[in-house]
Amino acid sequence: MARPGPGAGVIARRAARQRAFRWVVLVLLGVFFALPLAAMVEFSTREPGTWSLLANWTKLNETYPALAEGIVASLEQAALTALLMLVLLVPTAIWVRLRLPRIRRLVEFLCLLPLTIPAIVLVVGLAPVYAWVNYFVGGSSLTLVFAYTVLVLPYAYRAIDAGLSAIDVKTLAEAARGLGSGWFTVMWRVVLPNIRSAVLSAAFLTVALVLGEFTIASLLHRTNLQVAIEFLGKSSATVSVAVSLTALLLAFVLLLLLSLVGSSRKAKK
Repeated sequence: MARPGPGAGVIARRAARQRAFRWVVLVLLGVFFALPLAAMVEFSTREPGTWSLLANWTKLNETYPALAEGIVASLEQAALTALLMLVLLVPTAIWVRLRLPRIRRLVEFLCLLPLTIPAIVLVVGLAPVYAWVNYFVGGSSLTLVFAYTVLVLPYAYRAIDAGLSAIDVKTLAEAARGLGSGWFTVMWRVVLPNIRSAVLSAAFLTVALVLGEFTIASLLHRTNLQVAIEFLGKSSATVSVAVSLTALLLAFVLLLLLSLVGSSRKAKK
């Protein structure tokens, strides 16, 4: 004889406890993340002209030229790194799925390898390479794009691989090939539109990582936003904290936009 299941009252109490636990966790996490941000706002407003200075790009460029240079350099590095990462990784991931499934584990291992190597160790290995880069290309901060592309591979690969796993790539490719499409058309017009959210996620992760990277740029003596903030902190702590807070808010806005884009596309489907 089968045992009777839990009553409706027991299930309701269990669901109520789970909801209460989720709310407690959310409140604790909210306080944990909100308190440092509130402290940053309070500290950055101790000098009345801090945020007015940030709002005036011309004045900011005149007062702190290194900061303006770092902001421009980081934006350029983020855009170029995202572009280079997508050009290299998206066709490779699709091609491995379609034509070379046996080496998928090897490609995954190589892409995830930078995640296991500390940034300081990467710099030790990259320093001799960048000595030749300086000799042939020069010491521009944009040369960090090559190092950053390696650094973002684990995160970008996981995002793109998750997008490919969510669709039947082989069936889509075989249907397109049966209709006479070439491999380039299959990748560009069939597979890529179906993993657009994953590509946007990979691009966002790349931008967020590049905007927050400090170790490689500092040790290779290149300029970016974080290096400029560290340098700025020696002369104006309030402006330094205000710029850091602005960078965090920018990352949050990018994440929110990405979420809205993904939600709107799912709703249309």
